[in-house]
Amino acid sequence: MSAVMKPAKRIADLVSPEEWCARQELACAYRLFDHFGWHELIYNHITVRVPGERGHFLINPFGLMYREVTASNLVKVDIDGQIVLGEHPINRAGFVIHSAIHRAREDAHAVAHTHTTAGQAVSCQEHGLLPMSFSAAMFHDRIAYHDFEGITLDLDEQERLLADLGGKDVMILRNHGLLTCGATLADAFQEMYQLQRSCEVQVAALAGGARVIIPREELAIKATGQFARTARNGVENRMMFDAMTRWMVDKAPSFLE
Repeated sequence: MSAVMKPAKRIADLVSPEEWCARQELACAYRLFDHFGWHELIYNHITVRVPGERGHFLINPFGLMYREVTASNLVKVDIDGQIVLGEHPINRAGFVIHSAIHRAREDAHAVAHTHTTAGQAVSCQEHGLLPMSFSAAMFHDRIAYHDFEGITLDLDEQERLLADLGGKDVMILRNHGLLTCGATLADAFQEMYQLQRSCEVQVAALAGGARVIIPREELAIKATGQFARTARNGVENRMMFDAMTRWMVDKAPSFLE
């Protein structure tokens, strides 16, 4: 991360430089989600794997709002939900979803889950996300769906969630919310931003009551390919997240501590 600052001593001295950087990036993501209004009181989660430590990932402390998350107070847990480093408990529902994906998907370095109004609204619509907008066109054949099973507290749901997700990086949890993952935190953030925007536009367009225009499928296929070659190429998403980091450093630099 290009905007890494001098670390706070206590936790920074206990972890590798790579983990400290991952902590600062993840704390930045929490502040970004807070800024965009993608939080749900003290619930929902963004997680990242700890670099160089197989089976360990970072998650937000249960009981804190996203605006309170910092690099130091993030909790390190193992794949079985045991706290490795941290002073706060974690939310079981977050562990059930995120640990399943981190365990099964080596390519899923980061996982994000939200309960936004627009995301939940689209998750309640039988047709799911429609390829009707600029952002939505980028998700042609890239969205998985998982049926609602109540609050995600039961470990046996993990198998079904993973089967539905397959190798995709984007999922709509029906009657529940949105989920994205990525090889980097920047990738997962970009997916969530575009998915959220797609849901917002769909809800607004359908609420107007007018007949909507759905572009031809071949145009959605084209847009999805273009998105893969640009934002999803490992370079543009990094540029975007670095810019977002500079914004958060100016707005609320306490996340770096």
